[in-house]
Amino acid sequence: MEPERRYELIAGGKQQSRALLASGEERGVASPAGRGSPGTIFAILAVGVFLASLDLFIVNIALPAIERGFGGASLAGISWVLNGYTIVYAALLVPAGKLGDVIGRRRVFIFGLAAFGLGSALCAAAPSLDFLIAARVLQGVGAAAVTPTSLGLMLPVIPPAKRPAAIGGWAALGAVGAATGPPLGGLLTDISWHWIFIVNVPLAFGALLAVLRYVPEIRDPAKPSLPDGFGTLLLIAAVSLATLGLVKGTDWSWDGRVIGCFVAAAGLAVAFLYRSSRHRSPVLELSIIRVPAFALATLSATLFFAAFSVMLIGNVFFLTGVWHYSVLRGGLALAPGPIAAAAIAPFAGRLAARIGPGAVGALGSILFAGSSFMFIEYIGVGHSYATIFLPIMIVGGIGVGFALPAFTIAATRTLAPQLLATGIGAQSMFRQIGGALGVAAFVAILGTPTADTILARFNDTRLFMAAAAILASAALVLIRRPAPTAVPTDNLDLPSQPAES
Repeated sequence: MEPERRYELIAGGKQQSRALLASGEERGVASPAGRGSPGTIFAILAVGVFLASLDLFIVNIALPAIERGFGGASLAGISWVLNGYTIVYAALLVPAGKLGDVIGRRRVFIFGLAAFGLGSALCAAAPSLDFLIAARVLQGVGAAAVTPTSLGLMLPVIPPAKRPAAIGGWAALGAVGAATGPPLGGLLTDISWHWIFIVNVPLAFGALLAVLRYVPEIRDPAKPSLPDGFGTLLLIAAVSLATLGLVKGTDWSWDGRVIGCFVAAAGLAVAFLYRSSRHRSPVLELSIIRVPAFALATLSATLFFAAFSVMLIGNVFFLTGVWHYSVLRGGLALAPGPIAAAAIAPFAGRLAARIGPGAVGALGSILFAGSSFMFIEYIGVGHSYATIFLPIMIVGGIGVGFALPAFTIAATRTLAPQLLATGIGAQSMFRQIGGALGVAAFVAILGTPTADTILARFNDTRLFMAAAAILASAALVLIRRPAPTAVPTDNLDLPSQPAES
C-alpha cells in the first residue's frame, strides 16, 4: 500500500483533500458544502447503475417484437441489438474508470448519463435495425461511463463498517433491474417496443440533475495517465470478431469465414495483451491477473455470465416462441426469478464478507446449474408454468442472487487499494464479454429449429448453461480466504466520510 495517497473531493465550489495513512485509518473531516447524505448519494448513483442493468433486461423481453418490427429480421441480426451494447460496454469499462480518476469521476458519470439518455432517445426513433444497433452502441458507451464511476463515487461516502453491505447493495442493483425489466418491458412493448427506450430518457436526465446538485467530485490529483485508446480498439475488435464467428457460424456453415473470424480474434487478443504489457496506462492491468483469487473470481464471473445471458434470452424466446405467450404475459412470467435474485443478493453480500466469497459464489453457481438441469428434465412443449417453470426459475434466481455479489467482493478483498477501481472495472469487463459470448453461443446452438427439434435445441442451450455454471463453481471453490496482508473491503484507499455520531 502506498504510504500516503490523496484524492480531491470537490463540491459547492470548495475543495477538500483527505489523506489515508499507511494503516488505512482515515482522517475525518466535515462534509463539504452542498454535499448530500450517504443515503441520498447512494440513491442517486443507483439510478444510473439501475438504468444500465434495466436496459439489458427490458430489451431482452422486447426482442421478439423488435424482430417483427423490422420485417422479421433473423435471430443472428437481432442478437446484435444486445451484443452491440454489451461489447462496447465491456471494452470501455476500464478506460472509463481510469478517465474518471484523471478528469473526475462525477464528470465521467454525468457524461455517461447524458450519452445513455441520448442513445435511448435515438433507439426509440430508430428507423432501421442498423440504426438501432448504432444507437445501442451509444447506450453502451454511456453505461460503461456510469458503472465504474458509480462505485468510485459511492464508496467514499459510506462508513467503512457498512461498505460490504453497500457493495452487496450495489451488486444487487443488477438484480433489481432484472426484476423490473421483464414486466415493465412486457407492459411497454404491449404498447410499442419504442417505449422501452423512451422510459430511460427522463430517468437519465433527472439523475443527471441530481448528481450536479448533491454528488461531490472525486479525482486523483496525481493525474494518472490517460487510458490506452488503441488498446481499447483492439479489445473491441477481438470480442466483436469472436462474437461474429459464433453468431454467423450456422449461416456460414462453419466454413473458412468462421475460422478466419476466430483466428483474427485470437491474433487481436494476443496483440491486446502485448499492448497491455507495454503501455503505461493499459486497458487491462496484467498485474491484477497474477493475484490468484482475483483471476479465479474473474474467470468464474466470465463463465457464469455466459450461462446467465443464455438463460435470459433463452427464456424469453421459449415462452414467446414455444409456449406462445404474449410479450406482456412473458414479462410477468419471468419476473419472479430476478425478484428472488434481488431479495437474496444483500444477504449473500454480507455472508460472502463473513465466510468468504468463494463458497457463497460456488453455492450460487451450483444452484443455477441445478435449475438448468431441471429445465431439461421437466420442461416440455406443454404449458406447466405454475407447477414446474416457476419453481425452477426461482431456484435459478436464488443462485444468481448468491453468485453476483461474490464476484465483486472477491475483487475488493484481494487487490491492493490503488488497483481497486481498475480491478472492479476489469472484472465487470470480463462479465460483459462472457455475456456477449453467451448470447452468441445461444444463437449458434439454437440455430433455426423445426417444430420437431425445437425442444431438443433449447435443451442443448440449457446444457451449455449448466456446463458454464459448473465450471464457474469449480473456479470459485479454489478461492481461499484472504491472507492477513490482503486489503479488506473496510480499508479501501478512497476518501471516506466519517461515520455519523
